[in-house]
Formats: sequence, structure tokens, C-alpha cells
Amino acid sequence: MSEENDNAEDQQVISVWVRDPRIQKNDFWHAYIDYEICLHSNSVHFTKKISIVRRRYSEFVWLRQKLQANSQLMLKLPEIPPKNPFFSLNNAQQITERMKGLQKFLEQAVQSPVLLSDSCLHLFLQSRLSTSKMEACAAGRTRYTVAQAVQCSGLRRFHSEEDLTKNLSTSCDSDSDSQGPKLQIKAINKAASTPSLNLMGASQEGILSCLCGST
Repeated sequence: MSEENDNAEDQQVISVWVRDPRIQKNDFWHAYIDYEICLHSNSVHFTKKISIVRRRYSEFVWLRQKLQANSQLMLKLPEIPPKNPFFSLNNAQQITERMKGLQKFLEQAVQSPVLLSDSCLHLFLQSRLSTSKMEACAAGRTRYTVAQAVQCSGLRRFHSEEDLTKNLSTSCDSDSDSQGPKLQIKAINKAASTPSLNLMGASQEGILSCLCGST
């Protein structure tokens, strides 16, 4: 029986990509770049096997700090690209190098059983919560659970898991490309998101509205 369990664990795969940098403009003077994080896994550590979220560099910094604090120095965490005071939104090489470094960080993080047990990592990878709400949710200080936050992610953007799978097949099939991620930077303005799909039932509308309007 134990041999079967070992074989099952060996066959578990966690694939993560960081791609599609986009310039987000809050207003005329303030802008930043965020990245799309695609996750595809058959691991028992993830109840949601396919997901796509967007995160900015400062959120990666927050995640590493939380993982380091929560692991209580039991392991050496992978590094993220250092903050560059001369980082430019118009410098494609800088953006590419940062994106590759962020992907390497996540690839190493999801291989650690200790880090995979941390709710902050799951919320970062599979929810749309802000850093403050991720921290509160992981500490049990929200009306919704970690599982509910993860489940809510993506309800606006995709009508079904088939749509999400189709999107992954077209946007994330370059993970094996030896040339690394292709850089395509798009500038978009912050706009009101479309209403979330009512897939969870009326009894959870309050939680969903809190979750889906949290970023």
C-alpha cells in the first residue's frame, strides 16, 4: 500500500508559468506592471487543478516574506529578483529578466512540502485577494475560507473549467520553449470588472460579492 502511495506522489505534477506582463494604469501618473500566473496541477495539494490570476512584483515580495515568517526558518526560501530602483516600465529586457526570476521563484516554492502547506501560497496562486485580505483570510479573520477564496477566483473571466482549460492550452503551452517566455507588454486602464457569474447559489452571494470585489 505504501509503495502505491509513493508512486502516486511521484506522478503528481505542479506546473506554474509567469507570463503576459501588462502595464496597469491607475491614473495618468501612476502605473505598474503585473504578470499572469498560470497553474496546472494534478497534485492533492490543490483542490483547484487549473487557475489563472494576475500579480504584481510587490505581491511577490509580500509572499516571500510571509512564507519565510510562517516556515520559521525551517528551510531556505528561493530568492526573487531584487528590487531595482532604476526599473523601467519601458525596458523590455528588465521586464523579461524579472519575469523569469519570478517564475523560477514559484517553480521552486511549489516543490516544497512545507511551503505547499501554507495558505498564503495557495491564496497568492489561486485567488484574486489583495495582500491584506490574503493575510486576513489565512489567519481566519474573514467571513470566507481559503477554499472559498480559491473557488471564487476566475468566475468572472471564464464561464466553465473547459473555457479555462482552452485558455491554458493556447496561452501557456510555451513552458517547454527553451527560449523562455515571449514578451508582449500591453497597457490597459483599470476598469470596473464584469459581474461575477452566479454559480454558487444565493446563499453564498454575500461571500462572493466580498471576495470578487476584493482586488
